[in-house]
Amino acid sequence: MRLWLNRTGEVSLREQLVTQVVLAILCKELQPGQRLPSTRDLARRFSIHANTASAAYRELERDAWLEFRHGSGVFVRASQPGTRLSPQIAAEFVVDRLIGELVAKARKQGANETLLRARLHRWLALEPPSRWLVIEPDAELCRIVIHEMSQALKMPIAGCTPGECARRENLEGSMPVVLPSKAAAVRKLLPAGTELTTLQVHPVAPELQTYLQRYLPEHAGELIGIASRWSEFQRIGRTMLVAAGLAPESLLVRDPTKPGWKRGLDATSGVVCDTVTAGELPAGVFPMRFLLLDEASLVPLKEMEAMLAGEAVEERV
Repeated sequence: MRLWLNRTGEVSLREQLVTQVVLAILCKELQPGQRLPSTRDLARRFSIHANTASAAYRELERDAWLEFRHGSGVFVRASQPGTRLSPQIAAEFVVDRLIGELVAKARKQGANETLLRARLHRWLALEPPSRWLVIEPDAELCRIVIHEMSQALKMPIAGCTPGECARRENLEGSMPVVLPSKAAAVRKLLPAGTELTTLQVHPVAPELQTYLQRYLPEHAGELIGIASRWSEFQRIGRTMLVAAGLAPESLLVRDPTKPGWKRGLDATSGVVCDTVTAGELPAGVFPMRFLLLDEASLVPLKEMEAMLAGEAVEERV
């Protein structure tokens, strides 16, 4: 029986010993009825305390992998644990069996224990991501981007600042995305090898253009509102509407972060707003939503989600 014990890791020697005996049984390195070394021999051979070896053997006996024969020693049981085990142990058994088969096949191909450990660690580190991560220093802009993404995507979406994205723990299980203006700076902060998706934006959303083309000829003299927590949106919206021919005095700019921001909006013909603010407008107010993200830039993200979902389904088959 071959063992490799990591004396500097977080997993106890007893647990390592138990796991490797189970794997040896599952990959047929240890055959049913085969006699194992005594606790004293095991302790001496692998330089571990006899109590550690004894505790591992007792656990393996309790879980029905080994049996003690009085006066003869410790033997691999003739039959492996079955459905009588608890659901948790049964699930562990299935996983252990699969790992045992993997180890057996890898050894037949000449792979040693060091290579096996290294490759297993690598694949575990490549666990499929479970969320999107918007990297954006402006909290309100980040909120808008997350809201627009959530309308098209299924996975959870979180946000963080560029400074926070430099910490690896914040990136674990995430697929980072960024707006074009921040892409170069964020790439310098990310750990080497981290993939970063740049979202595309359009200066004037087609939907808003349609609204303006329909409204301006007949409503050029009416009151038009602009509302967003993102201050840059307020500036861009005002500049765009003035350039389109509206008089500055016919524009009512509101900041939802301030008290009483809804006052007067019910007197407008419509309010140019981001998608978050659109859901917070007073009842009866007509929202002219400004979509920040180009829909085409979300297509690769949808495809990535579909691929990950496909892998998950395939693994369950």
